[in-house]
Amino acid sequence: MNGYKEIKEDVQIWKFCFYGFFKNLKFFEPYLIIYLISMKLNLFQIGILFSMREGITYIFEVPSGIIADHYGKKRELLMCFVFYIISFVFLFLGINLICLSIGMIFFGLGEAFRSGTHKAMILSYLEHKGWFEHKGYVYGRTRSYSLLGSSISSFLSILLVLNLPALKWIFLISILPYILDFILIMSYPEFLDERKHTEKNIKTFYKTSVKHLKSIACNQIIRKIMLSAAFYDGVFKTIKDYIQPILQSLILAAGAGSIMSLEANQSLKVYLGIIYSIFYIFSSIVSKNIYRLTTRLNARFVFEKMFGLMGFLLIIISFSIYQEHLFLAISIYFILYLMMNARRAVFVDISSDYMDKSQRVTVLSIESQIRSILMVIMAPTFGWIADKFSISVLFLGIGVVLLLISRLFKIIPKRVSASEK
Repeated sequence: MNGYKEIKEDVQIWKFCFYGFFKNLKFFEPYLIIYLISMKLNLFQIGILFSMREGITYIFEVPSGIIADHYGKKRELLMCFVFYIISFVFLFLGINLICLSIGMIFFGLGEAFRSGTHKAMILSYLEHKGWFEHKGYVYGRTRSYSLLGSSISSFLSILLVLNLPALKWIFLISILPYILDFILIMSYPEFLDERKHTEKNIKTFYKTSVKHLKSIACNQIIRKIMLSAAFYDGVFKTIKDYIQPILQSLILAAGAGSIMSLEANQSLKVYLGIIYSIFYIFSSIVSKNIYRLTTRLNARFVFEKMFGLMGFLLIIISFSIYQEHLFLAISIYFILYLMMNARRAVFVDISSDYMDKSQRVTVLSIESQIRSILMVIMAPTFGWIADKFSISVLFLGIGVVLLLISRLFKIIPKRVSASEK
C-alpha cells in the first residue's frame, strides 16, 4: 500500500494521467458518424474513411518507431499532436470526400506516432523508479483518467453542439486540449526521451520483427492471446460508434418523420452526449478498479469468456434494434463499453505473464498491427452490409461469427508457477 501512496503523490504520474485526460477531450467523438452522414456519405463511404485511417496507422507504425529511436519519444509525441491538429482542420473544412480523406490520413499519422510511445515512456519511468511491479495499477489509473476525459468531453460536447453555428466547428474547439497536451509533453523529463544513436533502419527493423514474429508464432499461448485481443478490439472499435445512426433511426421511428425536425435533431445531440458521457465515466471506474478483479478471479477465465459474451450481446442488440427497443440497445452498448475497457486491461496483465521481457514491445506492436489490418478490412465491409441490409443484420452476423470462433481462443493453459513445479 505504501507503494501505491507514493505513486499517487508522484508528479510525473499525475502528468501521465493528465496526458490521457487532455488527449481524450475529443468533443467531436459522439457525433463523428452523424457529421459524416450529414455530409451526404453512406456507411460504406464512412467505412472507407475509417479504413484509410487504420491503414495509414498500420503503414507508419514501424517508421514511427525508427523516428522515436533517432529523434526521441518526446519529439515523436509532439509530432503526433501536430498531425492531429492538421487533421481537425481538414475535418472542419469538410468540403468534399477528398478533404475528409486528408483529415483521416493525418489522424492516422497521429495515431501511428502516438501508439505505444506513451505506454513505453510510462514503463520506462516505472523501471526508473523501481515501481515496475505496479504496472497494472498505474496502467489502470492512467487509463481511468483518459476515460474520465472522454466522459467530461461528452458532457461538454452537448453545450458546444447546441450553441455552435454548425456541427463542424466542434473540430476546431477540439484543437485546444491538444495544444495543452503539447505543452504538457514538453515538460516531461529528458531521460524519458530515450533518444538512441542507432544505425537501425526500416529494413533491419522488419528483419528483426520477422525473427521475433516466428518465435511468437511458435508460442501457442501468446498467439492465442494476441489474436483474441486483436480480433475482439478490432470488432468493437469498428462498430462502437454505430450507436449514432442507431439512435438517429430510433428517434425517427419514434415519430420525428422522414426528415429530422429541428427538435429531433437537437434531441439526438443531447442524447448522444449524455450516452457517451455515461459510458465513459463508468468505463473509467471499471478501468481504475479492474486490478481488484484480476487479483480475486482467474484473469484467463475472464479474458476468454468475454469473447463469447460479446457475440451473445451483439445478437441481443440486433434483436433490440429490429424491435425498436431503444433502452435495451443502449443498455447492451453500455455493457460492451465496460467489457472493452476491462478486457484491454486484463490483456495487458495476462500477456505479460506469458511472454519474456524482450518480447513485450514486439507482442504489443504486432497485436496493434493485426488489429489495424482487421479494421482496414472490417470497416468498409461492415458499412456495406449495413447499407445493403441493415445494422440489425450486421450485428446478428457479427454476433454469430464471434460465438462460433470463440472456442478457437479457449485453449490457453493455466500457467504453472515456480512453486507448483
